[in-house]
Amino acid sequence: MRSKIALAVGLIAVMAAGAAAFGQVHYDRPGGDYASFTLRSGDPVACAMRCERDARCRAWSFAYPSSESLAECWLKSQVPARVEETGSVSGVRGAGVIEPKDGAVEFSIERMGGDYKTFEIPPDPTGLACKAACDGEARCRAWTYMRPGYSGPAAHCSLKDKVKPPHRRPCCMSGVVR
Repeated sequence: MRSKIALAVGLIAVMAAGAAAFGQVHYDRPGGDYASFTLRSGDPVACAMRCERDARCRAWSFAYPSSESLAECWLKSQVPARVEETGSVSGVRGAGVIEPKDGAVEFSIERMGGDYKTFEIPPDPTGLACKAACDGEARCRAWTYMRPGYSGPAAHCSLKDKVKPPHRRPCCMSGVVR
């Protein structure tokens, strides 16, 4: 009986440690950089994979592109403490990227098509300004926010009168409101 309890406690500890090791959106790990480069894809998964292939890498940080710069990746020779930073994703070697699941916003999702209105919008790492624009129009059923730097220097909001299937794309955040 004791061995079963010890095994269960051990499994819970391993699962908890593994969950904490995943890359996390809206966090940076400042310090410990030994290499940095731009990523044309603008995908934090590419940064995590670059760390995986480099034996010296212990952690990584990624910054989404902006109106002034391309997406950037930093490889780190140590595992610095993480700090909140809305335009970043960071993680440790051996872990993937976990997008937040908050219900109202689908991270790294684009819903292509069904647009009846697209407009420039101030950069908003949460995407909630685009959601608010959709909430304010009875015709709007779904929305997609495209970060700056993916399709030109400005951020864009697309309001949709049809709910289209989600497609994984790091450029965007989407949601369905009706």
